[in-house]
Amino acid sequence: MNSNGAQKPEVAKWDPAFTRGIVNTVGPLIKRYFRAEVRDVDVMPAAGGALLVSNHSGGMLTPDVLVFAPAFYETFGFDRPVYTLGHDAIFVGPVGTLLRRAGVIGANRENAAKALREGAVVLVFPGGDYDSYRPTFNENVIDFAGRTGYVRTAVESDVPIVPMVSIGAQETQLFLARGDSIARRIGLKRLRAEILPISVGFPFGVSVFFPPNLPLPAKITTRVLPPINVVEQFGKDPDVKEVDAHVRSVMQAALDELAAERRFPVLG
Repeated sequence: MNSNGAQKPEVAKWDPAFTRGIVNTVGPLIKRYFRAEVRDVDVMPAAGGALLVSNHSGGMLTPDVLVFAPAFYETFGFDRPVYTLGHDAIFVGPVGTLLRRAGVIGANRENAAKALREGAVVLVFPGGDYDSYRPTFNENVIDFAGRTGYVRTAVESDVPIVPMVSIGAQETQLFLARGDSIARRIGLKRLRAEILPISVGFPFGVSVFFPPNLPLPAKITTRVLPPINVVEQFGKDPDVKEVDAHVRSVMQAALDELAAERRFPVLG
């Protein structure tokens, strides 16, 4: 709360010192465990707001942010925050306070727009859980489940879209199915859950969403792609679906290139 008793905006809860501590302690462990490699961070705009749009991988224990954030802060420093949009469900209890201090904010366009207007980088995973639980046998497919709101956010905030792709986290366990048809049949949509994923891993074997298995040390490679100035390329009132199709096609081509480099599952 501020002095007037009003709730602080979510972006004001970011704590650069706390974030630095996570980056400096957890970052090296994540990098070593996943042999993580982040390429071309320096193609991002040197200053100002940018909407970083990425595929999402690894299920409940996704390492995406902890792989990318250390490379970002190493390049741009802690004067420039990167906020990650997260589902409301992850902010329950004390964990929510810690996440907000680390730069995770509620996934809505108002939060994103405020952060972007203040010159921050906002990381969004349009595919959300639907994407992070995609079957391992279809791991190298960009699939946002038809969600295109990120395009309008970039246009209204007058910032570029910076595509980013990552490969490897879908090999941290064997993701068999999203279970979206099962979720529909049993009415999970009422609980804002659209999937009931089935996976196999260590130590629990078969997991139906819960408990989550521990991730195998698969090699993860992330690549940042050149910014897309939506208004410059598609006009002031762009066709959102056209822009989304272009972004996904650029990402798919880059992901195909990373996939062609891999020789073995998990090992990379």
